[in-house]
Amino acid sequence: MAFPVLDQPAAPTDTSTPVRHAVIFDLDGVVVDSFAVMSEAFAIAYAEVVGDGPAPFDEYRRHLGRYFPDIMRIMHLPSAMEEPFVRESYRLADQVQVFDGVLELLLTLRVRGLRLAVATGKSGPRARSLLDRLGLLPFFAHVVGSDEVARPKPAPDIVRHALNLLDVPPERAIMVGDAPTDLASAQGAGVASAAALWAPPEDVDELLAGAPDVVLHQPTDLLALCPAVPAR
Repeated sequence: MAFPVLDQPAAPTDTSTPVRHAVIFDLDGVVVDSFAVMSEAFAIAYAEVVGDGPAPFDEYRRHLGRYFPDIMRIMHLPSAMEEPFVRESYRLADQVQVFDGVLELLLTLRVRGLRLAVATGKSGPRARSLLDRLGLLPFFAHVVGSDEVARPKPAPDIVRHALNLLDVPPERAIMVGDAPTDLASAQGAGVASAAALWAPPEDVDELLAGAPDVVLHQPTDLLALCPAVPAR
């Protein structure tokens, strides 16, 4: 299956582009580059709870998009790692970087009248705290964490909840993610899915095997899919 690549913005008169009213973003690997902070926090948590030896962060990263306790269960690691991991993530939050092009993207989408939300594997309080610290929280009408839905990604619950909060039907939304769990969650909710490759993902082939509706190489590529919302 061939995946579309956006090299040039679509022309304003392109009637084949559906009018989106909302964009739902994953957080880590899409809006923010937090992998260095995650790696350090994970290593500290592993050393405190498990002991000596290399922390298996590469394996952890392959499960990103899921809620931390779910990842621990999948990896057969102690759930007690969550407390030091969260503690260190808060301590190191000032080191998290916003990806180049994301601020321009968010500004333009808001000017065009789209409503924005985050649906993340993080807990809601931690995601909102990080976005607030980075000055990005005002861009998002809602930030939904995995602890705020019955079933986190790859289940569709978190995307459906974001849609309900945004008051937007699935066909008028698109979700941007960098993990197969993001794509599965979007697809299960009936929402168009976009694969973000600017991180890049740990396994690009695995991400593309999730059959995204579109592949984005840089944040501003999304603008071609999100023309201005018509005035009501």
